[in-house]
Amino acid sequence: MSVKESAVFDRPYRAFLFDMDGTLLNSIAAAERVWAAWARRHGLDVEAFLGTIHGVRAIDTINRQALPGVDAQAEARGITEAEIEDVEGVLAIPGAVAFLQSLPAHRWAVVTSAPKALALRRMHAAGLVPPAVMITAEDVASGKPDPACYLLGAQRLGVPIGECLVFEDAPVGIRAGEAAGADVLVVTSAHGEPMVTDHPTIASYDRVHVQCDAAGSLRLRPSTPA
Repeated sequence: MSVKESAVFDRPYRAFLFDMDGTLLNSIAAAERVWAAWARRHGLDVEAFLGTIHGVRAIDTINRQALPGVDAQAEARGITEAEIEDVEGVLAIPGAVAFLQSLPAHRWAVVTSAPKALALRRMHAAGLVPPAVMITAEDVASGKPDPACYLLGAQRLGVPIGECLVFEDAPVGIRAGEAAGADVLVVTSAHGEPMVTDHPTIASYDRVHVQCDAAGSLRLRPSTPA
C-alpha cells in the first residue's frame, strides 16, 4: 500500500468523521444484490443503475428514478428491510477494527447515508463497535452530497468542522466533505477501479496509525512496514 504525501499527515485534527459503506466496511456485494432485484422489478437497466446507488440515501436513489406510481418512502423501507436481512459478505476494510480501537472514543463519529438500523446491523456483521455519535439517514433532510451530515457530525462531537478529517470513498461523500469545509482522505480498498481524486488516498488502514498528543490532537501517521 502506498500513502500519498499530503498535508493530512502534517496537521493536528480534533476529530475524525467516517463514512461507513466502502470506508469502514465493504458491503458492495450485499447492497448490489438487493438493489439489483429492485431495479429488475422496476424495469431499469441494472448495470447502469447500480453505479448510482453508492454513498446515497435509499430515498434519494429512488426519488431520482422518478418512477410513476411509486411510493418512494415505502420502497425505501423495503430496501432497508432487505439489506438488514442480507449481510452476507459484509466485512471490515483491512485494518479498520484496530484503527478505530486506537481512537479516543469521543473523537470520532460515523456519518453514513444508511438508516440507523442498517448501519448498526452492518457494523455488527463487520465486527466494528459503533461509536457514541452516529449520523444516519434519519438525521438530515438532505443526504450527501449535501454537507449537512458532516456538519452535524462535527457539531455533535463539539468540534469545528475545519478541525475534522473526513474519511470517504464515494464521489458524493467526498463532495459533502468538501462542501462542509473539512479535509478529506479517500479510502480506496473497496474500489473496483482506480479513483481519480485530488485528495490523498489510502488503500487500507493497515499502514496508517494515529498519535494523540498531550493536547488531545489526533495526528495521522504512515506506519513503517514490518
